[in-house]
Amino acid sequence: MTDFNRLTIVAAVEVIADFKAHSDMNVLEVQWDIEKYISTSSKSARIASWSKVATGLDPFVMTETGKMKFSRAIVELAVQAPDHKRSGPVWRKFIAGLRFDGFEIVVDRVPDPSGRQSIFGDGPSEIEVATLRRMLPDDLPGLDLREAENEVDNLLRKHKLTVAAGHLQMALSAFQRGEWSSANGELRKLYESYLDEIANRLGYSGSGDSKARRDFLGSGVTPPFLLEEYNEWHPQKTQFVQGLMNRMHPHGGHAGLSEEEDATFRLQVTLITARLFLRRLDQRVSAQ
Repeated sequence: MTDFNRLTIVAAVEVIADFKAHSDMNVLEVQWDIEKYISTSSKSARIASWSKVATGLDPFVMTETGKMKFSRAIVELAVQAPDHKRSGPVWRKFIAGLRFDGFEIVVDRVPDPSGRQSIFGDGPSEIEVATLRRMLPDDLPGLDLREAENEVDNLLRKHKLTVAAGHLQMALSAFQRGEWSSANGELRKLYESYLDEIANRLGYSGSGDSKARRDFLGSGVTPPFLLEEYNEWHPQKTQFVQGLMNRMHPHGGHAGLSEEEDATFRLQVTLITARLFLRRLDQRVSAQ
């Protein structure tokens, strides 16, 4: 499976087409030996062809840094877009896709490949180069956000938690469009609604608010669904479930933290937390 989802790949091709001419893309097709798959009748046709090859065949191609999958080569090239092309809906969609795949773009300083010397006489001058970096380790199980999203969606639908499933899809759609505030709002609703629906599923019959339902999950059902020994719930001291709820409802922005960075964190922690609790629900229902 490619490291990148379809959203990321298609957006990457659109970014490339925005700063590369037809002739430049044709040269790359020859270098990568993919010209036999490509329609060149228009820019849009070329974008579609590249995207289909990357998401379907995804052959290994030769690049300046060695052989890699075509999908990776596309993303690596898109990352090098000039500064004046790093804005607008296509670039935001590309960045959102990368973050969902667990990548971010960082700027490193490297020696100038031209060999030009520093004006201070202390060696080669340096240039800034945009590179991809994984946001999370790639060798630890359970951290793949795409797998988490698929599992969460499947479990929500399996147990007919339809309100939460709707909020998940709206959150992902907003995130993929780079609409960070909207994504945050839907993630808050997702977190609250699946806990509400789980409480109802396990027998809650009161008329209280969501806090009452979370208390029910911690002390009103046997065995408890939220575990006091893991500090997921506690009647008095600070605990995880309410702490995360508070984190999802901050008041205003915070200096030094971008909307994009905050929305990515919320997506990550929401999906991983939802998977934990929905797996627990699935196990409990299966054991009945």
